[in-house]
Amino acid sequence: MAEPDADHPGMDHHGGEGSGTSRLPANEIMRHGAMVDLGSDATLMLHGFVWPVYTDQTGPRGDDKFYVQSMAMATVEKPFEGGKLTLRTMMSLEPAMRHDGYPNLFATGEVAYGEPLVDRQHPHDLFMELAGKVDFDIGEDTTAFLYGGPVGEPALGPSAFMHRASARYNPEAPITHHWFDSTHITYGVITAGLGGPQWQIEASAFRGREPDEYRWNIESPKLDSWSVRASFAPSPTWLLQASYGQIDEPEELHGGEDEHRTTASVHYNDGRGLSAMAAFSAKNRQPGDTLTAWLGEVNWDITGRHTLFGRVENVKNDELFPDHSDPLHGTPFRVTKFQAGYAYRLPLGPVNVALGGSISAFAKPDALDPYYGNSPMGYTVFARFSLGD
Repeated sequence: MAEPDADHPGMDHHGGEGSGTSRLPANEIMRHGAMVDLGSDATLMLHGFVWPVYTDQTGPRGDDKFYVQSMAMATVEKPFEGGKLTLRTMMSLEPAMRHDGYPNLFATGEVAYGEPLVDRQHPHDLFMELAGKVDFDIGEDTTAFLYGGPVGEPALGPSAFMHRASARYNPEAPITHHWFDSTHITYGVITAGLGGPQWQIEASAFRGREPDEYRWNIESPKLDSWSVRASFAPSPTWLLQASYGQIDEPEELHGGEDEHRTTASVHYNDGRGLSAMAAFSAKNRQPGDTLTAWLGEVNWDITGRHTLFGRVENVKNDELFPDHSDPLHGTPFRVTKFQAGYAYRLPLGPVNVALGGSISAFAKPDALDPYYGNSPMGYTVFARFSLGD
């Protein structure tokens, strides 16, 4: 992330805060696009983006599409004696897309038109977060907190990909999304935790079922799953996270199949434009096999205008052939995705514009060649308009 401008009007700097209650390195500073004084020490902070993207994914299973990603966030903070109240909402107009979202080779997860999504990334829901958090000062540098709401994110996995600087200009969701941060939109969450400047421990109860394909509504909250997470920041540059969750029937078409998920991640941000993350996840299905995934990503703001970014993912996935009559149905394949991109950034007052693109290549077993081709590729071009970072 580029060095923040402390004198920029209308900006509020929050270091170390990720999505939900997750943490990031203290150097990872979010600059809100607008800040409004509501009186009585209450503050409204606004942030968001509109992100037109064109992608072309090659090979027999590839497709091309122009689509628009979007997110709008509003946060109200109100301090009180001995603590602070925070109310947050996050919304998206991505439900205006078709239910099957956009092409993304080797991505799987969720449902569209009654069928499992394969080689596509689903759109986000209208309500991505509708939650509140209360912090209580209980000792020197120690805080207790309670977070929850009808739409939120439990204490499981690293901060969601659209909220971490290492993925800021990457136009594609990770193909490992459903290994690391698929619970970032959950209908019904309660989280309690303790934390200090360098550490945080927390536990959540939440609804395990992933959102359905009808994304304009708020689904019925339910607390049938649980998770725990620990975070440690040895310095403002680093953040380590480990978490475990037991998720009740997460997938709509796999009734009776639960998931035990274990994740670990290391985040780095030097405060001068270089941010990175390395992460591991094991998805142990009950009943079923354990499927593992690795993820590494980086974002380097070379100057105030030029940014390079990249991602490497390796995942063992047995959902590439959902048709039960297919001889490869349920067969696990380990696939690696390599992605590199560039963005040219042009600040225009409170609005930041980024123009760029990315290219992807894949390493896969030869048995997948008849279905994906010998050397499938992915190409994207984009224009990202954001209020704040």
